[in-house]
Amino acid sequence: MNKSMNKLEDKLMPIANAISQNRYLVAIRDGFMTATPLLIIGAMFLLFSNFPIKGYSEFMTKVFGENWSIFFDRPFETTMPIMTIFVVLGISYNLAKHYELDGLSTAVIALVSFLVLTPFVTDFTPEGSKEIFKVGNVIPIEWMGSKGLFVGIITAILSTEIVRFVVKKGWVIRMPEGVPPSVSKSFSALIPAIITILLFDVVRLLFSITPFETIHNFIFKILQAPLTNLGGILGATLLANLLIGLLWSFGIHGRSIVGAIMDPIWLALSAENLAAYQAGKSLPHIITGQFQEIYLQLGGTGSTLALCIALILVCKSKRCKQIGKLSIVPGLFNINEPVVFGLPIVLNPIMLIPYIATPLVLCVISYFAISVGFVPRPNGILVPWTTPPVIGGFLMAGVRGSLLQIVELVVSFFIYLPFVKAVDKQYVKEEQLDA
Repeated sequence: MNKSMNKLEDKLMPIANAISQNRYLVAIRDGFMTATPLLIIGAMFLLFSNFPIKGYSEFMTKVFGENWSIFFDRPFETTMPIMTIFVVLGISYNLAKHYELDGLSTAVIALVSFLVLTPFVTDFTPEGSKEIFKVGNVIPIEWMGSKGLFVGIITAILSTEIVRFVVKKGWVIRMPEGVPPSVSKSFSALIPAIITILLFDVVRLLFSITPFETIHNFIFKILQAPLTNLGGILGATLLANLLIGLLWSFGIHGRSIVGAIMDPIWLALSAENLAAYQAGKSLPHIITGQFQEIYLQLGGTGSTLALCIALILVCKSKRCKQIGKLSIVPGLFNINEPVVFGLPIVLNPIMLIPYIATPLVLCVISYFAISVGFVPRPNGILVPWTTPPVIGGFLMAGVRGSLLQIVELVVSFFIYLPFVKAVDKQYVKEEQLDA
């Protein structure tokens, strides 16, 4: 077993290190983390205007009047539907800091570059009419949300690289000493901004003479839509969770590394479900970011909350019981480092088997339960990842979402049980020897 673990480590470690140290993937990851709090806030406000309890809307209408939901809809409308703006700013800022550039000015240049690529035209259908009209001189929300996400990521990276190239060449205006730093920074950003924006305007012009008309249409049809569809299938999610578990086996934060690639795809799927949920339409996707976080990570990666319960209820060794008691409270909020490193699970061939297998089993169970209609599809609302099990399921899919999580906890418990007993037996012997 140890030889196999060593061979696997030799193969996985170089790949994991390459991903974790890739400046673009790190910038994308940190950029999304910058945007995530705002997206969660907006999604939670939408939840308050569409709370999954029968009679809730009628009660609120009686108390606050017909337009009560506007109060909750406005924070949502200024966050989730324009998520790409936050992502562009976050990615560019973090990549600029990696290059030791001025983060704020570089991020603003990236945002302007993204807007240059965006067509200031939107479709409008008057009430009672079926004819679609093109309305100009407006910023289309369509491309500010999930549909523009990949263009935003690409623009943030390329614009920052252009700024870096210009600054490295020394093509900046340098002010004399004594000039206030804020004034000096604004002038030093002038030439990089001009060059970057001009280049992106040329790109916009070139795409305008193609059948796609805009780079947004090109990226969405050629890249984003296929990748999103791929990320929404069961096989891709199983593979992602297998890699997450394998990386954690060696103490590498697998969720962070795999998430740098999968999170933009899962977030786009969540946003599409959320848009359909808000419009009262059928939800298009089973697998979303919430499917991953709420149904496959009960207690954290590896769904270790059931493991903590087993350590307390079943084990006889003092070590196991103590680790279970220390880990159960953080586990309720999906934080599982105490049990991962305390039991340990990392580099422990016995515990790695259920740790990797449990999310895969839960993935299949959840997918089946949703696909046959036992549980509603995820509504796209970004429930915070620290939301305790049962509560998270309720916020995402009502009572049936909570019931699914309870079933998953039971299944996880019995998957971990024989392995927990084996480790406990080993620790009991060690404690007897020490005594």
